[in-house]
Amino acid sequence: MGIAHWDEIEPQQRAKGEMDATWQRLGDPAGARTVGLNRVRVAPGKLPTPPHSHGASEEVFYVLAGSGLAWQDGDVHEVRPGDCVIHRADHHEHTFVAGPEGLDYLVFGTRHPTEIGWLPRSRAIRIGWPWVIGRDDDPWDIEAGVEPLVVGDPAPRPENIVNVDEVELETWGNATTAPLATHERSDLAGFHWERLRPDSRGSVPHCHSEEEEIFVILEGSATLELCPSPVRAARGAEAEELELRPGHIVARPPGTGISHSFLAGPDGVTMLIYGTRRPNDMCWYPRSQKIFWRGLGVIGRIESLEYGDGEPDD
Repeated sequence: MGIAHWDEIEPQQRAKGEMDATWQRLGDPAGARTVGLNRVRVAPGKLPTPPHSHGASEEVFYVLAGSGLAWQDGDVHEVRPGDCVIHRADHHEHTFVAGPEGLDYLVFGTRHPTEIGWLPRSRAIRIGWPWVIGRDDDPWDIEAGVEPLVVGDPAPRPENIVNVDEVELETWGNATTAPLATHERSDLAGFHWERLRPDSRGSVPHCHSEEEEIFVILEGSATLELCPSPVRAARGAEAEELELRPGHIVARPPGTGISHSFLAGPDGVTMLIYGTRRPNDMCWYPRSQKIFWRGLGVIGRIESLEYGDGEPDD
């Protein structure tokens, strides 16, 4: 269906040494394919993971509640609710240190089948799922036995950490948007905070051929409208309307042929919107019969035909 709610997903705690956090895998239950999404609640004063970096994946973090420090290559920077922290692939070694009330955040990440992860303190490398070289133990056990992570005084926040209230809001149609992971800050995905006015529509109905979008409802309510393309409708797919509330996760994978659009409820709706960037993506707009060849910057209107239209009888 492409929808899950974080109240209905079983949390998993992982605690070893100075690492102690409760994890909820949100993306998989919602049907995400090319994107991972987790909610992480870090115990006061603890770390969610060892310091690490990724060779291919880009991670985008959004702080929901609590406070703490973003640890990056030995420096620390204060984080608070509404903060977005962006880690490009093959860049910072990073983790978080939760403040006295703990830290609650979402983390979005691009998925890559040949991903390589690096843990500098245990000198462990992960290629896909297994850890190398030739070891079958858990590097977290080594991480749990080393000296605690050194945390100095907070340094000024770098450009990869930005809050919703620190960026210039953009208004278009019925939406007010805070652009967070922009082209200047991220490579593989875009991410922004958005609020829709009461009883109004956000983006027009559309679906993507290559890009995947993930939506997280933060406040208010909305109706998710799903509309199949002509080919999908001919195969039996039907239009749907699904009611959303805070905590709902909506995944719209590429290539579904099912357009989506959000209609805000009577109090409006506030959501997070994450989308991968793929240069060969095409976007279909069912109401206007348009296709957007996004890599080319060309929009055209087409006539939708049946598969056998114009074919001679053999």
